[in-house]
Amino acid sequence: MRDFYVAIGDTTTFSKTVGEYDVYAFAGISGDFAPNHVDKAYMEKSSYGRLIAHGALLVGYMSTCSTLMAQHTRSDPNVTGVSLGYDRMRFLAPVFFGDTITVTYTIASIEREKLRATADIKIVKQDGTLVAVATHLLKWVRNK
Repeated sequence: MRDFYVAIGDTTTFSKTVGEYDVYAFAGISGDFAPNHVDKAYMEKSSYGRLIAHGALLVGYMSTCSTLMAQHTRSDPNVTGVSLGYDRMRFLAPVFFGDTITVTYTIASIEREKLRATADIKIVKQDGTLVAVATHLLKWVRNK
């Protein structure tokens, strides 16, 4: 029987093929129109040779997994799971249009007295390349 909302080792995943629309829509929403993401001619001259997705877009996919994990909270109407943020985030390799990424979110530690947990996050592309890592802090706050 579970004595907390999550247990060490609990894992959730999310997969998505990153398309042109995703990157351009994110640029419009975030205001980040860096040429790395939206200027094809510019990036064709770079060592990447093509446009790359925003790192912050990948953080959005990390957030999807934290939301999936926080759904464990829904069985307790007295608390709500919220994000306290990300630590040790690194973008290790580019994500190009058409790449399929898989985010794996695994609970690594629990602090019951503080009603929070940390999770290790890894994002890999379809060929197994590790493209991003982070640690996430998930907290449960008491409802009124």
